[in-house]
Formats: sequence, C-alpha cells, structure tokens
Amino acid sequence: MPEEELIDIKFRLYDGSDIGPFRYSAASTVDFLKQRVVSDWPKGKSVVPKGINEVKLISSGKILENNKTVGQCKTPFGDVAGGVIVMHVVVQPSLTKTKTEKKVDKPPKAVICTCTIL
Repeated sequence: MPEEELIDIKFRLYDGSDIGPFRYSAASTVDFLKQRVVSDWPKGKSVVPKGINEVKLISSGKILENNKTVGQCKTPFGDVAGGVIVMHVVVQPSLTKTKTEKKVDKPPKAVICTCTIL
C-alpha cells in the first residue's frame, strides 16, 4: 500500500507571526486548512476572522480556491526535502459588512447661497 504524502505547512499572518507548521495530507482541502487557521487564530490580535469566508490563503502569489486540495496547490519549486510551505493569510471582511458601512455615510449637504441687496 503506498504511503500517503504529508506536507508541512505554516501560515503567515498579517503581522509576520506564524501559525504552525502542521502536517497535512495532500488530499486535504483548502477549506479544511482555513478551518484550522480560524480555530487556531492567536488571541489578542487586532484583526480576527469571524469565519472561514473571511480568510484567504495565498501560496506562490495565488489565492487558493476552497475546493482545491493541498496536492493541487503545491508548486514544483515547493518540493524541497524537509521544507515547509508558507501560506499567507489575509483576513477580508465580508461584503455585507462593507455595504452597510457605506449606507452609514451621510449624503453631502447641498450648499445654498442667497444674497439680498437692500
């Protein structure tokens, strides 16, 4: 029976700190990795994801899709013996929050000028 390939991955956060490294199967999905990032998010950070939909994982300059597996996302130059793949984590607030924030802005007041000559 062939041995399952395990890949070491660590997650680099916006402030330069890391989560991991952890070993994942090549069959693990990006969605699973995002769940791990959200559950292991360090306490005391100013930005905290509320769910996996707010987390984007970037590897080799590409945003990874939830349905892809780790094996599909791995690049050939990431195949360093004993190497750890670094995935960058971006927290992006959901679009519904941004839309409500835009509605809060007050519309600009119209400037009305009147002159009276006596």
